[in-house]
Amino acid sequence: MAANEADGEKPLDPNIHRVDARTLRGLAHPLRLRLLNTLREFGPATASGLADRLGESSGATSYHLRQLATYGFVEDDPTLGKGRERWWRAVHMGTAFDRTADFLRDPNPEVRGAMGVVLHEIAGSHTQELNTWLGTMHEWSEEWQHSWDVSDFKVRLTPELSLELAEKIHDLVDSYRGRVAEDTEGSAVVRTHLHVFPRPTD
Repeated sequence: MAANEADGEKPLDPNIHRVDARTLRGLAHPLRLRLLNTLREFGPATASGLADRLGESSGATSYHLRQLATYGFVEDDPTLGKGRERWWRAVHMGTAFDRTADFLRDPNPEVRGAMGVVLHEIAGSHTQELNTWLGTMHEWSEEWQHSWDVSDFKVRLTPELSLELAEKIHDLVDSYRGRVAEDTEGSAVVRTHLHVFPRPTD
């Protein structure tokens, strides 16, 4: 998920769900975010299958999947839903929040609160993913154990240059998409987290 993108700077990607105030409120629940991310990463699943994977009740996953469907984030998978149990799939493979700052200043407290929930859940999921890697990297090949990175940098910038930096990193990551086929031996899906924000100097 991209929490802040310049509106109108790039052509709209049909595979990205661009969130407005209405759909933001439909996404702002910790379990809904986990369900959506799981469907995007692992593909179609049933409510009971997702419940087992996430350690939740099937009643909870079923309810929140229906809510995600109401707001256009997930849908029935007609190629799999031939039995009694519904199969769900993500409608888009990514989410973009073009107006993060506007949402956080919105006069409607529900919109402000929803944006806050989503941002904190994204930050928490990044931490969880990194900690999972740190705890399991010994299970990976030696090549992968020498091919990961955790870094941080401090650079004095203006707001304009900060946005430029983030956009260039987005473009760099995008330039690697499609370069490795899914069946390439030794390949894996690599997670790249980006956080760009100012810090006080005193």
